[in-house]
Amino acid sequence: MDRETVRKTAFAMPLTSPAFPPGPYRFVDRQYFIIRYRTDPEALRRVVPEPLEIVEPVVNYEFIRMPDSTGFGDYTESGQVIPVRFEGQLGGYTHQMFLNDHPPIAGGRELWGFPKKLAQPTLAVETDTLVGTLNYGSIRIATGTMGYKHRTLDLAAETKGLGAPNFLLKIIPHVDGTARICELVKYYLEDITVKGAWTGPAALDLYPHALAPIAELPVLEVLSAKHLVADLTLGLGTVVHDYLA
Repeated sequence: MDRETVRKTAFAMPLTSPAFPPGPYRFVDRQYFIIRYRTDPEALRRVVPEPLEIVEPVVNYEFIRMPDSTGFGDYTESGQVIPVRFEGQLGGYTHQMFLNDHPPIAGGRELWGFPKKLAQPTLAVETDTLVGTLNYGSIRIATGTMGYKHRTLDLAAETKGLGAPNFLLKIIPHVDGTARICELVKYYLEDITVKGAWTGPAALDLYPHALAPIAELPVLEVLSAKHLVADLTLGLGTVVHDYLA
């Protein structure tokens, strides 16, 4: 294979069989279970990178079920998103995500900079309860529960919420181990259709783990919870701050 062919065909690794296909990436019947909780503001300050600003001492803990996603297949993920402000614009900073499917781990990290690691999340209905769990290996590190569809939420408001900007810290090392890319990335969800939105009483337990430290943002009080079903497209990102410039 000559150098020009490499240059023209290179998209992702491996060269001749990339771990994920080019986008756009469309998700059908994507389910969100989001528990909003109050946490320790000092703990937030330790993990939110400047120039992002903390809005309030709050974390959104998410379980996301994706049964039909272009190129990525059928998988589930779970993690923490922190409400932030950037240049006067409100959005969410993805702090940690854990999922059970290699293509979206590779694609999420390489394209956008999602902080994704391999784990075993689940999201399902058990009788009258929506239940989300996250295991790292054999160790349970998160359990969330909510009463199933107790009250409906406004679809227009939830659509607007999903349309807010999202922020990621993309880090790619050089071959000598130093940082080659260290960027703040902004992306949006696009072409959003919220099919259903509900709330109910909720609870969340987080457990310490050396390699999956979600409990370092402790649950002080559960504020609210919601269950959404939506179709949407995961838009590609833009670099809004280069830490190496």
